[in-house]
Amino acid sequence: MNILLTGATGFVGQQLVKQLYAHQLTIVSRNVKSAQKTLGSKHCYIEDISQLQNLNDFDAVINLAGEPIVAKRWSKKQKQIICNSRWGITQKITQLIKISQQPPAVFISASAIGYYGKQGQNPVDEKSSFHDEFCHQVCAKWEEFALEANSDKTRVCIARIGIVLGKNGGALAKMLPPFKLGLGGPIGKGQQGMSWIHIDDLVGLFQWMLNTNSATGVYNATAPNPVSNAEFSRALGKALNRPAVITTPPLALSLAMGEMSQLLIEGQYVLPAKALNEGFQFSYTDVNTALNEVVGK
Repeated sequence: MNILLTGATGFVGQQLVKQLYAHQLTIVSRNVKSAQKTLGSKHCYIEDISQLQNLNDFDAVINLAGEPIVAKRWSKKQKQIICNSRWGITQKITQLIKISQQPPAVFISASAIGYYGKQGQNPVDEKSSFHDEFCHQVCAKWEEFALEANSDKTRVCIARIGIVLGKNGGALAKMLPPFKLGLGGPIGKGQQGMSWIHIDDLVGLFQWMLNTNSATGVYNATAPNPVSNAEFSRALGKALNRPAVITTPPLALSLAMGEMSQLLIEGQYVLPAKALNEGFQFSYTDVNTALNEVVGK
């Protein structure tokens, strides 16, 4: 299979590239030399998707591109960077698919569970309503641009990704230092939801979307058993054999992170109803098992 891939040098992208070794990959990267060093020289590389006239030569497109949402404080400028880095390339891919005489059979585009916004303690699935806030607005337009490529020739799959658990990167990279020192613990009362997914399951879900002709539409890319922030903290402390009882006051996060802190303070309980109903099988359904595999000794 000939696959066009964006966002390949990110944490998820690197793991996906490893699993797609049997396919021909064309990787879009602004820094080709750096990408080759990270991902290997066997793949084809282009600097900008605008170099392509159409997508007739590709069987599939996987779009993971986007500025990390927690990279910097959400200033007005940073919000625009977050939006443009997702919307622009997704629009370009959709335009190329539409003008192709033989377009790719499948277009898989990332999104995030931020689509749902604040949900409190209520579990949500793909049919649930949303709370209109910045994260929802980013994801809604991101998904809208991707879904415009859907046709009788191209099926579009959207993956609303949760908190990704894996070695040497992802959400845990920022969480581990205080927990390893025994300084970790819940945020506030710890009742907010944490909808996680093991990196192996996320990569597996992408592969399943790629190879399952009936797969189409929006899928929550989260494990079947989301947990509270308090439960997650206990599980991480247990996996590291460290105490996890020091509470972080929400006000301290708000002062330090601004609006972005709501991602940690609010949380969500997101269920992968569509993937389960259509037969995808998760390898990691228990957060203790997942964290032991990632950080356990």
